[in-house]
Amino acid sequence: MSSNVGGFDRVLRIAAGAILLTFAVVYPGEERWFGLIGLVPLATGLFRFCPAYTLLGINTCPLKPEA
Repeated sequence: MSSNVGGFDRVLRIAAGAILLTFAVVYPGEERWFGLIGLVPLATGLFRFCPAYTLLGINTCPLKPEA
């Protein structure tokens, strides 16, 4: 499993995941479960791997220099 999520994309995913997870804490009742969707972008940002990017052939990581 190689990284396919780059730096800026990673920061956006972690921020979006954290914001969505706050809904799970702040809102009572049925709306709080919507916040658990934030686990997906948070996990893909932390692990630097997105399965959807693999299926679509997208890679936002900078290329590694060849030695």
